[in-house]
This record gives sequence, structure tokens and C-alpha cells, in this order.
Amino acid sequence: MDEIADISRLAAEFTEAPGLLAGVYRGGEQHVIAHGVANAATGAPMRADTGFLFGSITKIMTTTLVMRQVEHGLLRLDTPVAAHLPEPAIPGLRVEHLLNHTSGIDADLFFPDEAGRDALKIYVERLARECGTLFPPGEYVSYANGGMIVAGRLLEVVTGLTYDELLARDLFAPTGMTTACTSAEQAILRSTAIGHFQGRPTGMFMLPRTWGPAGATPIGTIEDLLAFGRVHLGDDETATRMRTVTRDMGTPDISAIGLGWLIRPDGVLTMTGASPGGVALLAAVTASWTFTSAHTTVVTPLPLSAVVFTPAVTDAGIAPTGREFPVPVRIDGPATSSPQVEVSFDDGRTWQPAPVRHNTAIIRHPNRPAFVSLRATTGTTTQTIIRAYDIR
Repeated sequence: MDEIADISRLAAEFTEAPGLLAGVYRGGEQHVIAHGVANAATGAPMRADTGFLFGSITKIMTTTLVMRQVEHGLLRLDTPVAAHLPEPAIPGLRVEHLLNHTSGIDADLFFPDEAGRDALKIYVERLARECGTLFPPGEYVSYANGGMIVAGRLLEVVTGLTYDELLARDLFAPTGMTTACTSAEQAILRSTAIGHFQGRPTGMFMLPRTWGPAGATPIGTIEDLLAFGRVHLGDDETATRMRTVTRDMGTPDISAIGLGWLIRPDGVLTMTGASPGGVALLAAVTASWTFTSAHTTVVTPLPLSAVVFTPAVTDAGIAPTGREFPVPVRIDGPATSSPQVEVSFDDGRTWQPAPVRHNTAIIRHPNRPAFVSLRATTGTTTQTIIRAYDIR
């Protein structure tokens, strides 16, 4: 893989941290590299099987667990949180608000140090008494650790298991995260990296257990994280709904939000995670495809594999408003039928069919500026590109 060669070269030049791990999975191939040391105090080497704290990547795991309960009929995204949890008593707070950072909960500096089976219960009870809100639920987007912790407690209430038990049973085991765990006591039994500040080992390994669903406790290897990432490359209902844009504030350099995931304009799913002295990153690209404008020779990689759209846009990726716009579409690879094409003008929140005639999709542009998103279905596979081009 070219990516691994590039990462290996950069790792050899990287001096900002004592050690790093990186891995890539693509098309059935997986490669992991390790560089430097896992603990500057002991000199323990960073190895391919060294564990590390996932940090806020855990939020994607928490969201996945919530969506599994939606699949099982135990939860609905539009259900008031108060239907299951009496606290926090925030009017209008719904399950979806916890997952797309629109809850308004103001608790990012709230760190009650509780442990045991009731840690999340105590957190939520204290949250209700000691913290407030920034805005009514659903009004704005504000990254909310507290919202994810409430989601973790919600999972405990509807399943009867602790968050850690549910994570182990319904996520770690079925996805093949064979060495993942949620305690320092387990992690110390194998090679595990600690955080560092300016090259010095951290004095705190993990945040309090009350922050587990937001990212305090899960620990695993690169292979564990890649196994989890592969779950979100599929086209099952949970993976599809989580990578569909739910909110976009339209702010420059700020990603749109699906459920859990941050979604870049090119459709790449991302989440970073911080722990005391450590940083983790997970990025998922659903496939690899090429979008080429008919008016430019510049090729831009975008996340789609079999279907290629070639709209006649300008070099800046712009097409006119208020007209029927033909978009040639072809399938690279075997196909038994023409693709079904849909179009969205609100970043994938709503979709409408676009007729396909003679290998050309007819897109009816509205009389207003907008981004045009395209979705194609071939057989059992649905492929989506958010913001394929702009209309003005």
C-alpha cells in the first residue's frame, strides 16, 4: 500500500512524540506500523500490537450501540430522553440530540470521579444538579461530551447492562476487537502506550470512569480499531444512517455531523480522540472512486467505487440554478441494470429520484444556490457523494 510507505517515511521524520502507531485497511489488505517507544520512562518499544486509549473515537462506538438498540426496537431517535431517564430534565431533549452534538448540554469541564457499576448513574444525577445548557436542544451544534455520557447511561437503563458490559458483548466481541478492554487493570497485562507531554510521561493514564461513553476508558490496538472501522464500511442500516448528514451549520472549516461521525465535505468520516498526553484518529472512506468534471482535467478522489458521475460543471465545480441539468453516469465494473439515481439539495437529509435516460441522470436544479448531493443504487449497493457540485 502506498499509504503505508508514506506513513513510514513520515514516522521516521516525526519527532513531536516519543512514539506512534498507524494502520490502513483497504480492499482486504491490512498493514500496521509502529515507531518509537510506548513509554519514555521505561523505554518499552511501540509495537504493532501495543494498546492505546481510543479517546473520543469511543463516541462512534457509543453511537453504534445506541443505533443497535434502535434496530432492536428498544429506542427511537425521536423519543424524548425523559421517557427513559428522569434526569437531566431538559425540555425537548431527544435521543438524536445526544448523538449529533445538538443537546446543548454544558458539561465539558465536569469530571466527577466515581467508579463502580453506578458511575454513570451518579454522573447523570450530578449533571442535572450542577450543570446547565448552552441552548435549547436541536438549535445549534456544540460538541458535547456530556451528551454522549447521558447516551451511555441511557444504554444502561434500556439494556440492564453496564456500559462496559454492553461494549464488550455487543461491540468488541462481534466486530473482532479481540484485545479491546476498558480498564487499566486489563491493559497492564499487555503492551500498552501511555500519554506524554513534551516528551515526558503523563501522570494520569485515563480520565474518570464517569467519562467512559465519551472516551475515557476504552483501550485497544490498531487492529482492534481497524476492525471497528470496517463495520462502518458496510451498507447496513446502522452504518448508513450514521454516515448520513444530520446537521451542518455551514461554517467554514467545520465538518457536518452525521450520527457520531464528523463528515468532511468529500464524504470522509472522521473522529479524533484525546487522552491525557495522547491523540488518536479514525478515518473511514467507504470506497475509492474518481469524480472528473467534463470541463477540467483535474481528478479528485471521492468516496465511491462503481458509479461515476461526470457533470459539466465549471472549473470551480459550479453549475447553474433553475434548470434541468444532465449528468452523465456510468458504472465501472459489471452491472446487471442501470443505476437508480437520487438527488439531495440539503446535504443528504432528504432525497428525491432523478430519472436516468440513456446513461444520463436528469437533475432538476432549484431556483436558489445549493450544494447538490448524488446517490446511486446498483443492485444491493447504495453509494453516496455529499456535495458533488455547487449550483449558483
